[in-house]
Amino acid sequence: MKLIKLDAIDSTNEFLKGLSNKQELENFTVVTAENQTEGKGQMGAFWASETSKNLIMSLLVKDFLVDICQIFNLNIAVSLAVIEVLESFRIPDLSIKWPNDIMSYNKKIGGILIENSIKSDGTIVSIVGLGLNVNQTNFENLPKASSLAVICEAKFDKDELLFSICDAIEENVKLCKHNSAVLWPDYTNKLFKKGIPMPFSSPNHQNFMGIIQGVSAVGKLEILLEDDSTAEFDIKEIQMLY
Repeated sequence: MKLIKLDAIDSTNEFLKGLSNKQELENFTVVTAENQTEGKGQMGAFWASETSKNLIMSLLVKDFLVDICQIFNLNIAVSLAVIEVLESFRIPDLSIKWPNDIMSYNKKIGGILIENSIKSDGTIVSIVGLGLNVNQTNFENLPKASSLAVICEAKFDKDELLFSICDAIEENVKLCKHNSAVLWPDYTNKLFKKGIPMPFSSPNHQNFMGIIQGVSAVGKLEILLEDDSTAEFDIKEIQMLY
């Protein structure tokens, strides 16, 4: 694994994307930064992080996806790898808030952003970005956020987490490559609030009740509605109220 450590950067995803466009990088090359000024979440949301307190990383994954319809397989491999590592560090009550937020109890402790690009030869190259709240303790104006340090009342070694997570992602990617369905049941079982009646809101602010059932083959959230029908929702088509 090639590791590139930076003090500060606008975005580790953008840095790694630019680097991979300029030169041939080995698979699972990693970029980390102590400070990220323009960190991104899903659909352009901003990801803020205190300098040197958290794990900010981007990982190059290639030679994995061969079909654009299989893109969600990488989401599953990555999010489960993070969960697996955090469980080994005894972080309690972990779950995945669809599609890629890492939760402990009802608090968000991490977010994953995967950006895919199709090259001229048809191959798909993915940049996996992870922001994990590790030793930050101040979450003023962020009532739904927390960190490993706050939850466990202890400090954590960021490098140890980094190497463990990278190893776990590589293992899951190789596992998925041989059997793309193998990790889906684990992902479904780890879904935040799965099987529990929850209020949701649509983009036009219509509130409704539903029960998360799982995720479709293309990564849409499957929700059982009050009329016993099942509907599928894409990112930003629905918001859980919790």
